[in-house]
Amino acid sequence: MEGARADFERLAEMIADARRAVVFTGAGISTESGIPDFRSPTGIWSQTTPIYYQEFLASEDARIEAWRRKLLVDRDIVDAAPNRGHRAVAKLVRLGKVSSVITQNIDNLHQDSGVPEEKVIELHGNGSYAKCVACETRYELAPIKEAFERDSVPPACTLCGAPVKTATISFGQAMPEDEMERAKRETLACDLFLAIGSSLVVYPAAGLPVLAKESGSTLVILNRDPTDLDGIADLVINREIGPTLGAAANVN
Repeated sequence: MEGARADFERLAEMIADARRAVVFTGAGISTESGIPDFRSPTGIWSQTTPIYYQEFLASEDARIEAWRRKLLVDRDIVDAAPNRGHRAVAKLVRLGKVSSVITQNIDNLHQDSGVPEEKVIELHGNGSYAKCVACETRYELAPIKEAFERDSVPPACTLCGAPVKTATISFGQAMPEDEMERAKRETLACDLFLAIGSSLVVYPAAGLPVLAKESGSTLVILNRDPTDLDGIADLVINREIGPTLGAAANVN
């Protein structure tokens, strides 16, 4: 308990001293909301073959399977809500301590916790809505799911006829250039970089903590398990994220 208190206090001091902090989040912050870490040894990607972006575009069967999986996954996370960790991050944004939240997550929980949309940089897209792969028209999921459950026909854009997929970055799909550039700018401008709930193995996103450290920022890694970047961090905390961030930010 003394060790935990010391971690909380040191993290709180670093946050208090920061003029411009950036929060970088991975799956670990959302597992406490009941959302599985899909890349874990028991996650969906260890049990199924990924559907690559070009395959999705070329094959109706692949599109049917992609939407079948989407409905299956969403049934498991339908009640997911922001947890104490998300609320702590939202408070730090609200207080002006955190300039932006860079996330690898696609669950929209940072926005749901109160972080303004313009403060969230989504490197892997967002799974709470869909969009056309050609003209990028946005589609809400509820009518798509209802229609797919009824006839198993994958959705197509009503404007241009191209396939519609969830607004996430698929395997084999290029990372979003604008979001990556924004993330780099925010990383270079911060004096405290908080890497939270990420295994820090998925690049290029995992290169951001290194960039922060090289540019003179203080680097904190908060993750349940050790990461390959622990050796360069100023503070490493291997504890549950919600209780740790909640204590440091005084959020219940």
